[in-house]
Amino acid sequence: MSALPITDCCDRNPGAGIPPDDALVAGVLARERRALAKAITLIESTRPDHQERAREVLAALLPHTGRAIRIGISGAPGAGKSTFIEAFGNYLIDSGRRLAVLAVDPSSSLSGGSILGDKTRMESLCHREEAFIRPSPSAGSLGGVAAKTREAMLACEAAGFDVVIIETVGVGQSETTVAGMVDMFCLLQLPNAGDDLQAIKKGIVEIADVVLVNKADIDPKAAEFTRVQWKNALALLRPVHPQWKPPVLAVSSARRQGIAEFWHEIEKYRELMEKSGEFAAKRQRQALDWMWNLIDSGLRHFFREHPAVRRDLPECTEAVGDGKMTPTAAAYRLLRDLD
Repeated sequence: MSALPITDCCDRNPGAGIPPDDALVAGVLARERRALAKAITLIESTRPDHQERAREVLAALLPHTGRAIRIGISGAPGAGKSTFIEAFGNYLIDSGRRLAVLAVDPSSSLSGGSILGDKTRMESLCHREEAFIRPSPSAGSLGGVAAKTREAMLACEAAGFDVVIIETVGVGQSETTVAGMVDMFCLLQLPNAGDDLQAIKKGIVEIADVVLVNKADIDPKAAEFTRVQWKNALALLRPVHPQWKPPVLAVSSARRQGIAEFWHEIEKYRELMEKSGEFAAKRQRQALDWMWNLIDSGLRHFFREHPAVRRDLPECTEAVGDGKMTPTAAAYRLLRDLD
């Protein structure tokens, strides 16, 4: 396997070599890949001074965002997400577009480390100048979505990428989390993955804008059978958008079959949503939801770091655990500490 280009590799030493903010913003807007990588490194840093700088950088980049189509790709491990993204990405680049991929890798619950192996699974796409692939560790974030994925997506848009894909771990709440930050959410399934009743039980179906039955070339009959099952399952559910009925397509990443049809559905979806005004309204709702998520997270952090709460928390925790205090009473006591 040939070496990966260093131009879009992650800088895992936060702050190392990050240029001044004005130079960083200018580099991102000039579509310099290394500047974009440095900006995302700054965004992902947990250092308070870096977080403050990241907010300033994002504020400067914000007027240059919003032009890309945001696509979420999810599916169970083994569904072929990375292989599909590589085939789809090469198709987009061959069509004259630029693609950014934000791939979230699962972090170990024991060591906290991540393999960050998506770039090795997208080797040909890695070597395309029009592609930028950024693997990030989930680091325990809800649903396997890196906490700063949304901000990284804005940086990629400011760097002039036409399509931004967020690939999730594919477990837990990741699907719902990603669906709340993209324009179109795509779910990858495998042939013979279950009947239509099982498909209905999966809440993920309710938020899917398109379902792809991947690896259709291995067993075309099974793929078509699964496609029909999913189509029937979706027909029994109330669509999220009355104007849009989620299509179910059979695709083959290896043979690049169905890729053009998938992009056609994306273009059709965007045109329909923009015409109805739902496209802009959806992005507004997502931005407001994210604001409240950050407020909730910030309040929780503020609460835990409050001196009075830190003083009384061990005593309340022990009392609740020993059955000497109700959880309600302990919660109200700790909340009163904020006064």
